[in-house]
Amino acid sequence: AETSLLNKLIRTSLVESSHRVEILQRDPSSPLFSVKTFEELPLKQELLKGIYIMGFNRPSKIQETALPIMLAYPPQNLIAQSQSGTGKTAAFVLAMLSRVNAAEKYPQCLCLAPTYELALQIGRVIETIGRFCADIKVTYAVRGNRVPQGSALEEQIVIGTPGTMLDWCFKRRVVDVKKIHMFVLDEADIMIDTQGLSYQSIRVQRALPKGCQMLLFSATFKETVRAFAVQIVSNPIVIKLREEELTLSNIRQYFFVCRSREEKYRALCNIYGSITVGQAMIFCQTRRSADWLAVEMSWDGHQVAILTAELTVAQRANVIQRFRDGKEKVLIATNVCARGIDVQQVTVVVNFSLPTDQKNEPDFETYLHRIGRTGRFGKKGVAFSMVESQNVGLIQTIEEHFQTKIKQLDPDDMDELEKL
Repeated sequence: AETSLLNKLIRTSLVESSHRVEILQRDPSSPLFSVKTFEELPLKQELLKGIYIMGFNRPSKIQETALPIMLAYPPQNLIAQSQSGTGKTAAFVLAMLSRVNAAEKYPQCLCLAPTYELALQIGRVIETIGRFCADIKVTYAVRGNRVPQGSALEEQIVIGTPGTMLDWCFKRRVVDVKKIHMFVLDEADIMIDTQGLSYQSIRVQRALPKGCQMLLFSATFKETVRAFAVQIVSNPIVIKLREEELTLSNIRQYFFVCRSREEKYRALCNIYGSITVGQAMIFCQTRRSADWLAVEMSWDGHQVAILTAELTVAQRANVIQRFRDGKEKVLIATNVCARGIDVQQVTVVVNFSLPTDQKNEPDFETYLHRIGRTGRFGKKGVAFSMVESQNVGLIQTIEEHFQTKIKQLDPDDMDELEKL
């Protein structure tokens, strides 16, 4: 959930994917088409102005296909799988803002998200796209937002977390579920992995009227998500945009054998002295190691940012945004940042320590996600790993696992580095 929120907070542009959108359709009588411009959609002028303010000039791949389905009459149920950053939040926000009747002052759309922060983030998108829809209001069914029992809500869109939404619908009875005609479930894969959320979501959904339009979104579409989706959405159209797969084929990998952290640091300085580094991410196994390295690099005049699990989500988003804006050239991170965060100008990744599990075996998945921070979306990248002499065997194991080659370099051989 935190990775998903971080991506929403720091994403300034859409991820361009080379993958085709797959459409799986159960209803052969339902017309399917895609659009290349927002003007082709049945959108009010106020919404078109709002979408342009968001910075969208044309629909993304997922929007091209999903929006005609979401806005069609009669309403269609939809399951959409698409990676973070592809524009799916804006897509279902447009659908909600299109479906509500601004003249009616009661909840008409419910939207569930797994965490308080994600619910607020969706709300911000609604407020931006819907800024010219003066009579459409949003409220948040989240912890701390208290409503008196039996009071009548006047907002047409309610966004919230499953537990509080359940409370508002059945205990406090401030939402009349029989008047809801659109139900959106965001981040379904996180819901399933979080204790109790899937059960609460299903309870809310089962109380909704028969004709209510169901939209379910997920970054992945594993078997658990598929089984959950079937319980919530009947006769859906399913659209899938495959996630950009991490691959090592376009990343050159090297390793140094070092006797101490000081020797690792010297090797790191040699990398900086020998090759052109756009921006670099350096991964440490512990927070202590990350703190030590940040101090050393700062003393040597490098602009360094540090990212650890102790920071709040908002602080982490701020650190990544500064790094993305080029205010710091080096981001030192523990595993908290190994996956899900895309900073496309990273050209070098350094494993100050190889990622290992509790048995001191290589953590293959973390290695893949760490060095996958470079070489994003087909670009070429370079990754260096610092290895203690007793751990050289880990390199061989990683090579065998990924069927890849990791070349050894001498930490003090500047000439070899300059050839890279």
